[in-house]
Amino acid sequence: MLNQTKMMLSVLIALLSLNIGLAYAEVDGWVPEKGSIEETSKKKKKSKKVSLDPNLPMVMILGDSISMGYMGAVKKELAKKANVIHNPGNAGGTTKTLQFIDKWLKMQKWDVIHFNLGLHDLKRVTEAGGAEGSDNKDDPFQADLPTYSKNLEVIVKKLQASGAKLVFATTTPFPEGVSPYRDPVDVPKYNAAAVAIMEKYKIPVNDLYGLIKPHLAEVQKPKNVHFRGGGSSKMGKQVAAEIKKLLAE
Repeated sequence: MLNQTKMMLSVLIALLSLNIGLAYAEVDGWVPEKGSIEETSKKKKKSKKVSLDPNLPMVMILGDSISMGYMGAVKKELAKKANVIHNPGNAGGTTKTLQFIDKWLKMQKWDVIHFNLGLHDLKRVTEAGGAEGSDNKDDPFQADLPTYSKNLEVIVKKLQASGAKLVFATTTPFPEGVSPYRDPVDVPKYNAAAVAIMEKYKIPVNDLYGLIKPHLAEVQKPKNVHFRGGGSSKMGKQVAAEIKKLLAE
């Protein structure tokens, strides 16, 4: 009976260790393997190994769930032209990205990085810099505009130091009434701050805000920051077009 109990405890500990390891892999980055890379799926929310073609350039899509939504369209447009990989999981805002950017950059030698950050920064949270969203408009931003600008400039410097060609995507618009609370009027302010930084560092801007704004009623889910398939496809095609320009240089 004692031996049986010990055996059951050993199995339980092993299972817990496995689960902890998987969770760490999904949150913290990647499990490197020759000829493959780990990527997190937006729909399935779990990691999988993605085979790489060593003869093709490496492209990283760095961003939040909006970028995870248009990843499929980007991959389709760049099939047999580039290995297109999203950073592991949701990059969130600049606060989270600063925690993981060094590890993401070490995953591979990146030729092109397309990045977007801002949608999480301008949401309301229970505590400044925290991840727990709030529906109270009087609660703090995850990163207020000065903090966002400061964080984004540090991130840009790290991205440039990697040697990759860069392109920044503006934060997409959304209607009133989304949860956690976000004010639609904040998006142009954050985009303007980001564009000023990109101009300073001579980084091209992919204006997804301008692309989507006229079609918002058609392509965006009701009271949601996310998009229907048509919206993600439209953005993905423009993202791929911007990446193609950089690959051709």
